[in-house]
Amino acid sequence: MKKSRYSEAQIVSILKEAGSGVPVSELCRMHGMSSAAFYQ
Repeated sequence: MKKSRYSEAQIVSILKEAGSGVPVSELCRMHGMSSAAFYQ
């Protein structure tokens, strides 16, 4: 099984930011990830 690039805590943190209204494009830029990786 492939190892995840982000830890479970990082994923939860990013999703909480998205839930608080930060645009996905801004989140992706801040964390260095593609929008496809976010939605995956």
